[in-house]
Amino acid sequence: MIRRDRLLKQKEMTTGKDKPIVFTRKIQLLLQAATKEEWAEGYRQLQEWQQIVTRAANMIVSHHYVQENLREMIYLADGVKVRLADIHKDADGILTTSKLNTTYQLLSGKLKGELPMSIIGALNSQVVAVFNKEKKDYAEGKRSLRVYRQGQPIPVVQSAISKLEAVDKDEYEFQLFGFRFRTHFGRDASGNRQLFQQLANGEQRMRDSFLEIGKNKLFLLAVFQRPGVTGALSPDRRVEAWLSLDVPIIAWCGDKELRIGDKAEYLYRRVAIQEAMHRTQAALRYNKGGKGRAKKMRALQRFRALEKHYVQTRLHQYSARLIEFCRQEEAGVLVLREQTEKETQAKEDAFVMRNWGYYGLKAKIDYKAAKYGITVIVG
Repeated sequence: MIRRDRLLKQKEMTTGKDKPIVFTRKIQLLLQAATKEEWAEGYRQLQEWQQIVTRAANMIVSHHYVQENLREMIYLADGVKVRLADIHKDADGILTTSKLNTTYQLLSGKLKGELPMSIIGALNSQVVAVFNKEKKDYAEGKRSLRVYRQGQPIPVVQSAISKLEAVDKDEYEFQLFGFRFRTHFGRDASGNRQLFQQLANGEQRMRDSFLEIGKNKLFLLAVFQRPGVTGALSPDRRVEAWLSLDVPIIAWCGDKELRIGDKAEYLYRRVAIQEAMHRTQAALRYNKGGKGRAKKMRALQRFRALEKHYVQTRLHQYSARLIEFCRQEEAGVLVLREQTEKETQAKEDAFVMRNWGYYGLKAKIDYKAAKYGITVIVG
């Protein structure tokens, strides 16, 4: 599946200190139409494309998995060639084109006229790239074959967005797949409006992105890139940090120590939300019937979303304060001490595993550190 968790929540990644930082912003879009009927028809068309994208992604991964495992099909006749190469370039090959192009030709034949060709090309490249990255794990039994489920975002190549222009109230409109969209930045705490202003002025460039179809809402998962931050921090200076239950992060550099958060601030508040959620869950049995399950579960889902939002907010705040401490001390190395023992404790203790966010906190520290060229070492 095209992992949306890699695209959401403003996650910023980099593969090295000197390489550019790639980051994704989730921006709500409004489909422009002259009448409600035109809007409904356009939205229905986008939903159909989303369903086709899901079906096409599963076709791609299935065909490439079969190609990789032809040698395992011992029931085939002797002498069957199994060299996955273009027969026009390799006499022992069995394909009539390149491996990447096999599924593109397949989708072109089946879906031409149902889906824009730019979507087919982008989807094929992305799914094959993910498959090639994971196929070794498939062979070794470390993971099962990916299944692409409903709700997959639609790939958007950068050249598909055209006629970008500013409109009133600092919003922007652009053309995509024959539809006209308008941005809706809202409070814009992440500075998305400024990014689009730079994009319109030619100062910023958008990479291949995604269009997400929600329930009566559309979102552009816009992928941008900026140069990495280098040269400001010293690789010889380091900050050491300890992730614990009583204090989420204890960091020190030389004789300076920083304590970030406390147990009451994080854990007690989360447990309070859980207890309220359990009380609500127990009371659901007394709800009056006849209005549908979704309505009965609405209050419970609200508490679940509240807990998730609270945890993510706290972990973002804690990790940001730790990285800011590293920058203040001009430290290019961050050492997380004795994390192996903590991971073992988290797995053995159900309460810790349920309520403490070791892995989420470490992940957020990793990508925030990469943003500023800080090397993270797990000790």
